[in-house]
Amino acid sequence: MSRDALAEFIEAKAKEFDIPGVAVGVWVEGRELFACHGVTSIDNPLPVDRDTLFVLGSVTKTYTATAIMRLVETGRVDLDAPVRRYVPELRLPDEDAAARITILNLLNHTAGLDTRMVFDSGDGDDALAGEVAKMAEVALIGPVGGRASYSQLGYNLLGRVIEHVTGQTYEAAVASLVLEQAGLTNSVFTAGQAITRRFAVGHNLSEGTLKVARTWKDTRGNNPGGGLASSVSDQLRWARFHLGGGDLARRMQEPTAELHGSTLGDAVGIAWFLRDVDGVRTAGHGGSANGQFADLLLVPERDFAIVAVSNAGPDSGLEFNQAVVRWALEHYLGVVERDLEPLPYDPERAQEIAGHYENEFMTLIIDTDGDTMTVECRIKPEIRAASETELPPDMPPVGLGLLPGNGDEYIVTGGGLIGQRGFLTRDANGAIIGADLAGRLFNRVPTTAE
Repeated sequence: MSRDALAEFIEAKAKEFDIPGVAVGVWVEGRELFACHGVTSIDNPLPVDRDTLFVLGSVTKTYTATAIMRLVETGRVDLDAPVRRYVPELRLPDEDAAARITILNLLNHTAGLDTRMVFDSGDGDDALAGEVAKMAEVALIGPVGGRASYSQLGYNLLGRVIEHVTGQTYEAAVASLVLEQAGLTNSVFTAGQAITRRFAVGHNLSEGTLKVARTWKDTRGNNPGGGLASSVSDQLRWARFHLGGGDLARRMQEPTAELHGSTLGDAVGIAWFLRDVDGVRTAGHGGSANGQFADLLLVPERDFAIVAVSNAGPDSGLEFNQAVVRWALEHYLGVVERDLEPLPYDPERAQEIAGHYENEFMTLIIDTDGDTMTVECRIKPEIRAASETELPPDMPPVGLGLLPGNGDEYIVTGGGLIGQRGFLTRDANGAIIGADLAGRLFNRVPTTAE
């Protein structure tokens, strides 16, 4: 076990992917190992260290879920209760669904809610109330409890549950219920808190050149789903809190819903995505912000954790984090993650699959040139036009291949999403009506020919 080996690896990978700054922490054999490289910003550079704040994006969901579970422990929240018991003002276009969605449906992404909205409800203490009010306009993508589909909206709604139950703002409640209890002193939600510390900014490619992302983090209304900024040192403390084996941690790592054809995992617990890697069960969560990326993976049976953060996009940070996690599993545990091999190109299948798929926020484009298939993820143009802040760049087209089996599962073969798996959904007549990627459902958009 060597700090030098970790430092050498992350430095080489950061240079390979042209990332300004990275930080990595490993908990193994009862010791903390850290390796940091590069700078916080190419415009105003400071060295990245173990206490530098990075925006965690959706890793924040593990904090929101833990706060809910603390309230469950004390009898203030019931996982099987309808959300309206705690948020009576909840309205959705589907009234029956609004009445039936439970707390657990939100925690394991089975509420049928879409991915997210681009909506700024302001920086006031009523930001989450405004976010929830806007949900009255967002149609469900599926029946309550029908299947798992990743939802930022669901976790923002959980933030409002926390506010109603505690009588505090979401941020204050999480600080007292979670951050203080886990001993996290370098984890914050606001730019005002971050500006007195060392923090990283995101970077995105623009016309082949890295530039600083001018929106540092998402809106306050999205804090429960992705708004925490933290350091790798605090993230290892967070990992150790969940590796500690208490009842709360164990319950969160038990499967609550199956996942099909997803790189996120084989199942979702309470926030954590659960998957077997080389015969070993892991629990993890990733996150992305505007040009910043975070990954946290636990291996409970080995008392092991790895956290990686990076500050360049649209896909280089994803590739870096994935490479670091894989290397750490193999280097420290001998656990090897093997890529699935796609089938040879099938022009008939490619033509059947090619098309546009969308959710409320993004469009997924599967295309073919007659020799290969590609997939591309774009934020909808109308969403970009309506946004008052800078949004992350689109993911460029990358390779896509079908996997053996029923022929409706696929794998991304290039770019920052390399290794990501997804699957197609068909109707009763066998027609393709949807595609999943990164745990999110995209419904097929019919063309004139269809």
